[in-house]
Amino acid sequence: MKTSLTINGEVHDLEADSRTTLLDALRNHLDLTGTKKGCDHGQCGACTVIVNGRRINSCLSLACMHDGDEVTTIEGLGQPGNLSDLQAAFVKHDGYQCGYCTPGQICSATAMLQEVKDGWPSHVSASLTGDYDLTDGEISERMSGNLCRCAAYPNIVDAIRDAAEAGK
Repeated sequence: MKTSLTINGEVHDLEADSRTTLLDALRNHLDLTGTKKGCDHGQCGACTVIVNGRRINSCLSLACMHDGDEVTTIEGLGQPGNLSDLQAAFVKHDGYQCGYCTPGQICSATAMLQEVKDGWPSHVSASLTGDYDLTDGEISERMSGNLCRCAAYPNIVDAIRDAAEAGK
């Protein structure tokens, strides 16, 4: 099935089986291996990418469902020597431990910070009207779809808070 995806600002035309997940299209067809395959059931968040500004688990989504969509992977957020604010904060706060979940964590956190700026409440938000105080509890709830087997959660929360404060 022919599918056209704009990935990290570049158009990619793909010919793949209609059952190909977005994750497998990225990794196996387009050689964008920054996005990781974790549980393959949408439970760990290692495969998180940003599609049209929203974070999704790419293992649960078929590539053909995203024909014409804009996809941002970890490769599109920064490059060695030119890291995004979140990538730099993860390095500064040692938020990566083994690093396997880090691309998904950073993609999720990037979209999550935009959700906060856009005034989207979380389950633990004190108000539904926006202007949220990005507490550790708020960050943890908003990032609860991304698991870290090394349990680097305190460092990840510190990195996200640091990047959020730098982006104000």
